[in-house]
Amino acid sequence: MAKWVGRVLQAAFQGKLVLVAFALGMALSAWAEEPRYFAIRHARIVPVSGSEIKNGTVVIAKGLIVAVGENVSIPPEAWVIEGKGLTVYPGFINALSDLGLGPPAPAGLGGGGGAGRGQPQQAQQVSRGPEDRPATTPWINAADELKPDDKRIETWRNGGFTSTLAAPMTGIFPGQGAVVNLAGERSSEMVVSAPSALLITLQPARGFANFPDSLMGVIAYVRQVILDANWYNQSEPIYRAHPQGLERPAYDRTEMAVNDTLVSGRPILLPGNTAQEMHRALAMAHDVGGRTVIYGGQQGYDDADELAAAKVPVLVNLKWPQREKDADPEAEEPLRVLRLRDRAPSSPAALQRAGVKFAFYLEGTGVPKDALKNAKKAIDAGLPADAALRTFTLNAAEILGVGDRLGSIEPGKIANLVVTDGDPFNEKTKVKMTFVDGRRYEVHEPGRPTAPPTVKLTGTWKISLTSPHGPEEATADLSMATDGTLSGSLTGVSGPMLGSMGTVSISEGWVSGNQFSFTLNLTLGGNPIEATFSGTLEGEQMNGTASGGGVSVDFTGTHAAATAPTANPGQEVE
Repeated sequence: MAKWVGRVLQAAFQGKLVLVAFALGMALSAWAEEPRYFAIRHARIVPVSGSEIKNGTVVIAKGLIVAVGENVSIPPEAWVIEGKGLTVYPGFINALSDLGLGPPAPAGLGGGGGAGRGQPQQAQQVSRGPEDRPATTPWINAADELKPDDKRIETWRNGGFTSTLAAPMTGIFPGQGAVVNLAGERSSEMVVSAPSALLITLQPARGFANFPDSLMGVIAYVRQVILDANWYNQSEPIYRAHPQGLERPAYDRTEMAVNDTLVSGRPILLPGNTAQEMHRALAMAHDVGGRTVIYGGQQGYDDADELAAAKVPVLVNLKWPQREKDADPEAEEPLRVLRLRDRAPSSPAALQRAGVKFAFYLEGTGVPKDALKNAKKAIDAGLPADAALRTFTLNAAEILGVGDRLGSIEPGKIANLVVTDGDPFNEKTKVKMTFVDGRRYEVHEPGRPTAPPTVKLTGTWKISLTSPHGPEEATADLSMATDGTLSGSLTGVSGPMLGSMGTVSISEGWVSGNQFSFTLNLTLGGNPIEATFSGTLEGEQMNGTASGGGVSVDFTGTHAAATAPTANPGQEVE
């Protein structure tokens, strides 16, 4: 700044008014722009790739880590951050999500299930090659569909997550995923590696008139596409070398895209959550060839040794199975379902003991707190805490092919860091700031009153409101901490919008006095919306306003216990 002021004064004395204006503008710009040089000193540093540094310094320059250690020289141009009482970790990675991609396309766009997030509508129907290929768009690259204004990006970044594998997820071959950083004004600034992985689902096509409309049909179809891609890999070079006298191969961009993944060695992601599904995925991996990664993995406690022998990495879904909220409480459930629900959190520990490389991801519309809270369940079930941290960092980076750029605090790697005031798996720990591509993002506590809560919101609440589309009903399952922090989820029950919403986790919430507020990131009518429910509680009755998408409506809520049926005299209520 001083050198610019000097130039301003020099120009003024020389009477160069144009230079004065130019220099002053540059000075103000330099003053306003945050530097690209930082040093976090006197902090506890957990590099993941090496030993913990109890009192160390990390130096960042132009988006990269340039030095880390106990005795590190701090360059004079660095913005120094005092890290006493803080811990620096590599930025966390959500190993599979649709963060940064657009809302789902309207249902019914051709090909029986070919529509996917962020996919151009004209490409969603079928692949026009030698034959129609339903629900197949492997040429779509998530990097081309990124939307930096996705509201969920900031939520996850504030929770300590700095990267994700963003992938379209609807269809049998939905497209190619890209490893992206969770910051940037333009999509080009977000991309770390693209394409990074080919996602395959086994979702049957919608409707009775579509093929393939059964699981067996989908598996046969996937195998046929792989065979076609391998045939293309052999025939196309032969024709290119000796075109005369040979019939040219038909152009098929599905074959080209799948073959490109196989030849490049990028991972192919196959679904497998239960033991049976993982056995099937391993069998398909043998047919597919290439580098296979299984996603799901919740019954890994039964298949860990087989996965280890096959040397197949696993992405473990942290959305642990649970009973449907609207399930019949009288209905009996199969023992295998109950067993999976009970033992799923023990799968990461079993995979760790067997030597299977794995990483974590959170399926659906959850928030960072859900991911870390559910990882804590895996820790409680036997997974070492340092192994849990590695799954969110270096393991994820290595499985996704970016371990040379992300996942640990080492000189030369991208400066993606999360700075906390404690153990990330402790619910009371707060993220103080994150760095993405070396840019600092402070995490501010949402504005909330400081008065302690005088009411209790823990429990299940029946929410009623009238949207512009008609009456809506939802169920809120809330949990209130002693300091008034509110967490939980909202499940749509009925109505033209909320009825198809599913379950969405609260991203921020608080209670102060008898006032409360909680925020959710929803997708309604195909559009991402940040919705905030704010109001007061009197007895067992909520009254307030729900705001989002430029619309505000009144809502009421009643504690489920207050609406439970009253027992007849002498009758026991179950």
